[in-house]
Amino acid sequence: MSRPAFGGGELPAVFPDWSPYVDLDAAARAYLRDPDVALEALGGVLAGAEVLAFTLERFVNEVNGVWQEVAVCDGSRMVLWHGEDVPPGDGPVGSMTSSLRVVPLSTVTEVGCRRRLTRTASGGIRVDSVDVYLLLSSQDETQPDEQIGPRHDALRFGKTLDDGGSGQIGRLEEFARVVASVVGRPLL
Repeated sequence: MSRPAFGGGELPAVFPDWSPYVDLDAAARAYLRDPDVALEALGGVLAGAEVLAFTLERFVNEVNGVWQEVAVCDGSRMVLWHGEDVPPGDGPVGSMTSSLRVVPLSTVTEVGCRRRLTRTASGGIRVDSVDVYLLLSSQDETQPDEQIGPRHDALRFGKTLDDGGSGQIGRLEEFARVVASVVGRPLL
């Protein structure tokens, strides 16, 4: 099974697994549809900084096509790249957006990780999914609900057995632990 892709090619419905790759370049090239676009944008900001941890995401959206994301922690910042196909009619065929966001770790006020566990038939416990959030001190850009009031911005990441498998679940948990270990520490 495959779906149409940027540039008229075909994408497999199940993407390759990036979790075995400890190097950002190798993981991006194995998993992203547009690794050169992502790595060029990230490289311009990282400029040789050590990558402590990263996570990748990619899915096919029924309206826009491919949506891709890379989040990198270098010990002082979260550097996020996002690429997304432009909806039909919003630009020439094959158009996409590429955006970059840099979030200082000093603005991360909380790191949370929720694991969904299930018991196997043998009584063991298996991690079925993980959801990670990084709460930021900045306000959410969307219009706040008048009854709730303003909300803090957050970065959210998730993996399941169906979307990424156990390897990517483990890598996302590792990413959360690394970010949590540096948040709130004095920057040297």
